[in-house]
Amino acid sequence: MGLEAVVLLALLMFLAALLYASVGHAGASGYLAAMALFGLAPLVMKPSALMLNVIVASIASVKFLRAGCFSPALFWPLALAAVPMAYLGGLVTLPPAAYKPMLGVVLLYSAWRFLARPVTDPLQPQPPGLPGLLLAGAGIGLLSGLTGVGGGIFLSPLALFLGWGRVRDVSGVAALFILVNSLAGLAGFFTRHGLVLPEGFPLWAVAVVVGGWLGAELGSRRLPVGVLQKVLAAVLVVAGGKMLLTL
Repeated sequence: MGLEAVVLLALLMFLAALLYASVGHAGASGYLAAMALFGLAPLVMKPSALMLNVIVASIASVKFLRAGCFSPALFWPLALAAVPMAYLGGLVTLPPAAYKPMLGVVLLYSAWRFLARPVTDPLQPQPPGLPGLLLAGAGIGLLSGLTGVGGGIFLSPLALFLGWGRVRDVSGVAALFILVNSLAGLAGFFTRHGLVLPEGFPLWAVAVVVGGWLGAELGSRRLPVGVLQKVLAAVLVVAGGKMLLTL
């Protein structure tokens, strides 16, 4: 890959990190979309996206936690069920035709729902019981490991549409959830394939650090809830479009 391509990818990843981190996400679907445009091999794309995810999710987690945007009762059952399933998903490489169309449609539908009928913060969040959270965490964890994303693009719409928590709290839960899921997915991938990263990775890491810090600062403290929902819809459009266009 030439220097110009590496720099252009760094710019795209900076923008993805800025956008995604503002809603507690880490940007893996955006990074995968950018890398797919430049024809990187799948064995390079998946670990690169997950490692960039870990960087941005770490920053977003700290920002949202410091701002008091978090729900331990929502996070722990989801994470405990998701981590082992994300590891198992990281061990498996599925053909894109097996999951991308379905996920793309689901994400685009979620984006449309956010734009057509904005979600308001519930007066009293009502997460499901422990079995429901464990089942949701396991399912999202497996999808995360299979697709090379952290799971926030699945968790946030589900939690907000069902009234499990307030918008900023769900964003904080999503950030830490993505962090632990990405680490588990990486562990599964490295167990099977070892460390495979492109030479441009250090520059991309710097780009997402800057973008992730700015986005998480805006999302955790400055952007109104209505704006956060519109940004989340944009994130889902990018993620869903990526699933459909890179078949």
